[in-house]
Amino acid sequence: MTKRITVIPGDGIGPSIVDAALQILDKVGCEFKYDFCDAGIAALENEGELLPQKTLDLINQNKVALKGPLTTPIGEGFTSINVTLRKKFNLYANMRPVKSIKGTRSRYENVDIVTIRENTQGLYSGEGQIINDEDTVAEATSVITREGAERIVRFAFDLAIKEGRKKVTAVHKANILKSTSGLFLRIAREIAALDKYSQIEFQEMIVDNACMQLVMNPKQFDIIVTTNLFGDIVSDLCAGLVGGLGMAPGANIGKDIAIFEAVHGSAPDIAGKNLANPTSVILASVQMLEYLNMNDKAQKIMQALKQVIESGESVTRDLGGKAGTTEFTQAVLSKL
Repeated sequence: MTKRITVIPGDGIGPSIVDAALQILDKVGCEFKYDFCDAGIAALENEGELLPQKTLDLINQNKVALKGPLTTPIGEGFTSINVTLRKKFNLYANMRPVKSIKGTRSRYENVDIVTIRENTQGLYSGEGQIINDEDTVAEATSVITREGAERIVRFAFDLAIKEGRKKVTAVHKANILKSTSGLFLRIAREIAALDKYSQIEFQEMIVDNACMQLVMNPKQFDIIVTTNLFGDIVSDLCAGLVGGLGMAPGANIGKDIAIFEAVHGSAPDIAGKNLANPTSVILASVQMLEYLNMNDKAQKIMQALKQVIESGESVTRDLGGKAGTTEFTQAVLSKL
């Protein structure tokens, strides 16, 4: 039976880099059927709203989506589209892997880290935002539940077992945020002590120290699990270790729905100029294939992508080359 994938091309450079990923998926023989829909600026222009019901229905129907970067207009009344999608479909786990590829402009080699970020709770969720009438005091609410902390920590440990990884580091600020971060850390300790995870080394680290340690010696990390806001920051830091956000994909995973995405912005300044590096969304499609247990095809794409980047030929400007999106994509297709 042919698998249908919901495709959200996105804004700015989104359509061009998503098209590159789809060409590569087709070339490797995935035989997907694609249902295209809009969100973000494109949806606002075409359908009068940022997140149309048609898009929500297609995500719910197909259960798997590939998404380009989206722009949320700045202004009152607009919330993050990505946050809305995560809440709508309870996509509680955000999985951000980074892995060194030779040929990128990075300071390190042999980095291989996965950040597992709780995706629906905490300060980043935007709950309880209040500002007084005088515009002098602002408040926001951070809520961490036992259920939310348990499922994200279990997700991290289960991933470690599945991928043959050795270590999980819980990143927190329990020394100061004794209620929210404290609860997260206590639950992480409880999960780590379970017999089923006895073969996985457990480490706990305060977030500011974790950021310093990542910069000084990233090879000490394997899987990082943390709360929503810290995960947003730490995962971008990790992307910087391997060449930037253009080299980092993201997966938002719930009980039975998953959305895979490029994690960088829509870069409207280079949209339509054939300059964008499609690697992030190509890597997101690799994550999608792994989620669908199509590991052989995922490995073929990964190998072809690495060969192109390592060669230094036909790579985009951010990778030190002069090629455009089209030329880079063609080079990967040729390797396949």
